[in-house]
Parts: sequence; C-alpha cells; structure tokens
Amino acid sequence: MRQITMVGTGYVGLVTGACLADFGNQVICGDVDEDKIAILERGEIPFYEPGLRELVDRNRQKGRLRFSTDIPDSIRRSDIIFIAVGTPMEDDGGVDLSAVMAVAQTIADHLEGYTIVVNKSTVPVGTGARVREIIRQRTNDEAEFDVVSNPEFLREGSAIRDFTHPDRVVIGTSSPRAMKIMSEIYRPLYLIETPIVRTTVETAEMIKYASNAFLATKISFINEVANLCEQVGADVQVVAKAVGLDGRIGPKFLHAGPGYGGSCFPKDTVGFLKVAEAAGSGLEIVQAAVRVNHQQRRRMVQKVSDAVGDLKGKTIGVLGLSFKPRTDDVREAPAIHVIRDMQEKGASIRAYDPAAMDNARKILNGVEYCDDAYSVCRGAHALVFMTEWNEFRELDLMRIKELLEEPVIIDTRNIYEPEDMSQLGFRYTGVGRGRPRPA
Repeated sequence: MRQITMVGTGYVGLVTGACLADFGNQVICGDVDEDKIAILERGEIPFYEPGLRELVDRNRQKGRLRFSTDIPDSIRRSDIIFIAVGTPMEDDGGVDLSAVMAVAQTIADHLEGYTIVVNKSTVPVGTGARVREIIRQRTNDEAEFDVVSNPEFLREGSAIRDFTHPDRVVIGTSSPRAMKIMSEIYRPLYLIETPIVRTTVETAEMIKYASNAFLATKISFINEVANLCEQVGADVQVVAKAVGLDGRIGPKFLHAGPGYGGSCFPKDTVGFLKVAEAAGSGLEIVQAAVRVNHQQRRRMVQKVSDAVGDLKGKTIGVLGLSFKPRTDDVREAPAIHVIRDMQEKGASIRAYDPAAMDNARKILNGVEYCDDAYSVCRGAHALVFMTEWNEFRELDLMRIKELLEEPVIIDTRNIYEPEDMSQLGFRYTGVGRGRPRPA
C-alpha cells in the first residue's frame, strides 16, 4: 500500500485517484478549487462518467480515498505525487504548462523524504526534464526525488474500464528505484497480463502524443474516404468494415462522421505539431489530419444547406451535443461548431442531449434546449443527428416525421440505414453512404 497524492481532481485526476484507491492505496485527491472539493465531499461528481460515483463512494467508505484543498500537507503525507492538472491549448496552438510548473514548484517546497513525482497530464516532450529542473533548483542537493512520465489513455464514457483493463501501461523514468515502485502500483494489472512498457521519460511523453495523433489520423482518413464515396456512389460503412477486417489495420476509429472532438485529439494533434516545429521536423500527415477535421465540420453544415436550402429563417433540430456518447464533454465537439456555423447563416436551433445540455449552455447562445428528441423535431425544417447516443437509435420515426415541418434528416453519425429511411418517406442524408436519394 502506497501513500499517493493526486494534484488535480479533473477527469484524469479523479478517475486515476479513485482507481488507484481501489487497488488498495491510500489516496488524497487534492485541488486548489474549493468549490470542486466541496462538491466531491458532498458525494457528487462534477462531470458525467458512468460508474465513477459508485467507485468514489466505495473507496471513501473504505477509508482509502479522501479530498483536500491543502496541497502542501497532502504532498508531505505522500511518497508518490501525481500531477494531473489541465494543459489547455494556447492561442498559437502550443500547450499551456503553467499549471504543471506551478505544481512542480509546490512539490519542491514541501518535499519530505524520497518522493516520486509522476506526470499524468498530457504534455510535450521535454516537460519531465523541466519539472525535474524546477524541483532541483528549489530544493537542496540532498533532496531525494525522481520524475516519472505515466501517460493516461482513458476514453470518456469508459474510463474506469480503460484504467482497470488497459491495452498497456507506460512508465517512463531513468530511475530503477522509481521504476520498481511504479511497477508495484500497477501490480493488480499483472493478473490480467497487461503489457507494461518501461522506457525513458521522453519516450513515454512521445508515446502519448503519437498514439492520439494516429487515432485522429484514422478518423480523418475514413472521413476523406467517406467524402469520396459520396461522389462515386460507394458505401463507406461497407468499405470501413472490409478495411477494418485486415488485422494490420483494425476496425476501431474507422467510423465516418463529422470529425473528432473532445479534450484530447484536437489539442494533442496541434500540440504534437508544435513539438515537431520546435524540433525542426515536419509532421505532414498529422497536419493533414487536422486540416481535414476542420473541413469535415464545414461539410456537415453544407449537407444541411443542400437539404433545406438557404438556412436563413429555418429552424434546425439537433440531437446530440457532446463530442461522443456517454459523456457530457462538449469541448471541441463537432456539434458545437456545426451549430455556430448554422446560426451564422441565420438558422434557429433547437437541441437535445441526454447529458451535455448544461455544459452546452455555458458556451452556446441562442439555442432552444428541449426536454427530449421529439420536442426538438416540432416544426423543424430538418433534424440533424450529431452524437450517436443509444437512445437515438430507437426513436419513433413516424412520430418524428409527423412533427417535422419537412421530412428531412441529416445523419452525421450514420445511425440509420438510407434505404430504410427512404422507404419511410424521409429525405435522408448520411456520411459516405453513396449519393443522397430523394424520398
């Protein structure tokens, strides 16, 4: 059992802290945000993640997990400190590391005994070295510490499963002592034969960026294929299935749609390009993936315009606001960009999402938020599916047809089959499903 402090109670910090507590460690999740800690102390979770509340409650009751705003005291009590604070994108596309460096300074000021400092935040290559230098400069030469890179690979909506059954665990450090202790922390995963990648700090930092950039590239690739399918009359669903059956490629992330979003891919791809630029190296494939993703959002707006004509004065219903199902995260969500573009063209928007409307209200103005999918449709000139929530797969389509001003559906997630929708009398447009057919 280890004494662990998690600095940062955002998505990564809270999930990681709760899971490490569930592994049997004593964990303090600390944050300078008093309101956030107060929410957690009340037994509430400040974001939507299936199963997390139950996990947190169980480990609090067992006495393995607690919350604190006293970061210095938490640091002194622990022999392993995880940095899990935000690293937002700067205006020029770079990564804002100010929070990471501030935590490093606080750690340096309160070290007691040998301490492992683990960077869990997604950061550019070289950040671990900067953290090590900050701590060394602010402590005496006798201070004992090691810096480790332990990147996260959590998917929103399935984060607990991803932590407890990961594809791999990456531990980057040059210290045998730190490597031994970090390997012990993840010992429960040995029972399911999880691969442990042991490497240097710099290589671990690169692995995180390279992984996300590759997945984003797969998404942009299949979206370009989908656009070509529309021109030549092919079906991207069948193309993606056949391509994905090749063991060298695999089926994951080969789903055509409105482009990638969320807190990771948009930020990490651009951050990766900045790392390459600073190193005097090019990443032309990643650069193209980013460009295609921006273009794909605009194509979705064009699909709506092609279906209903001039958007000025039209009411458009939108189902789904989060960037993916099973999360309330709207950061860089394709729906947000598409809605804003439609508003600029004069459209009125009615929207519904099972989990993300509160977050959408914070960044989207002029949208009428509805109680359910059917309320969205009433009097709308078109219905646009932007997120593939399961509840959108079993809608009463005839009721929707009656509620819509015109039987027009733009399905950016290919939830439904074109032939079925045509037979029901809809003017249906998907992504990459061949040329649109009239009802």
